[in-house]
Amino acid sequence: MKVRRIAFQEREGFYKYMWRKGVLSLVTIAIFTAAALAQESRSEISVQGTGFFTKDSNGQGIRQKATETGGFLVGYRYNLNRWFAAEANYGFVRNTQQYSVPLGISGIQTNVNQYTGGIVFKVPSPVRFKINPYLLAGGGALVFSPTDNSLITGADTQAKGAFVYGGGADYALSNHFSLRAEYRGLVYKSPDFGLSALNTDAVTHTAQPSAGIVFRF
Repeated sequence: MKVRRIAFQEREGFYKYMWRKGVLSLVTIAIFTAAALAQESRSEISVQGTGFFTKDSNGQGIRQKATETGGFLVGYRYNLNRWFAAEANYGFVRNTQQYSVPLGISGIQTNVNQYTGGIVFKVPSPVRFKINPYLLAGGGALVFSPTDNSLITGADTQAKGAFVYGGGADYALSNHFSLRAEYRGLVYKSPDFGLSALNTDAVTHTAQPSAGIVFRF
């Protein structure tokens, strides 16, 4: 009887030991898996509120001014390595394009859709600061679509190619979330909506500061 009890206790001790070892192994695997997933998080989605401030343009006896406004910018960024990333963005604002012509002043209320893509250069910084600065450059198009509130008839939707440059910084809140502050400059030809009477034949510049949140996965 005593021998059986000892054998039972030994088996019970062995099972407890194996159970503890199994649990410890599962916890270890989970920790390493989480760490690996964190290291492999290369994709980012961002949502930002933006300002949209366009420089006045002059040409061919016409002065063009766009009202200052705000909108939003959503983007996807894929980190190629520790130095470079590729990104694509969509933005939207609504403003009024005002034209001073010899016969007076007219305006076209416009939805401006922004489609851009580019390359991001990530500037190295100490990890302890939690700040990740970057520079960006690329291109795309701004699509100007007149609304029903426009004062000029005959204006058509028009797309203008744009060069994009800028920079910003992300402040890490956790492994998956960051705050972002960014500046983007857009260089493009002023829209005329297909109307020769509004053609300034001038290049203009829009400053687009923004701030928002980034989710990394």
